Amino acid sequence: MSIGIPEIILIVVVVLLLFGAKRIPELARSLGKAQNEYKKAKEALKEEAEDLQKTVEKAAEAESEEK
Repeated sequence: MSIGIPEIILIVVVVLLLFGAKRIPELARSLGKAQNEYKKAKEALKEEAEDLQKTVEKAAEAESEEK
């Protein structure tokens, strides 16, 4: 099931009617900022998970060397 040209046109018309032409750029900026913040948070969590994994691996190595 794909979205065709008539559906896209209908969506654009509904958005214009709901928000008006003046608010659409503001909404687009807000969405862009939100997307940027999401990417930053995603990268930070990924780095934190990698650091935690390295810490766990080092602890496991140290424990195996003690035995």
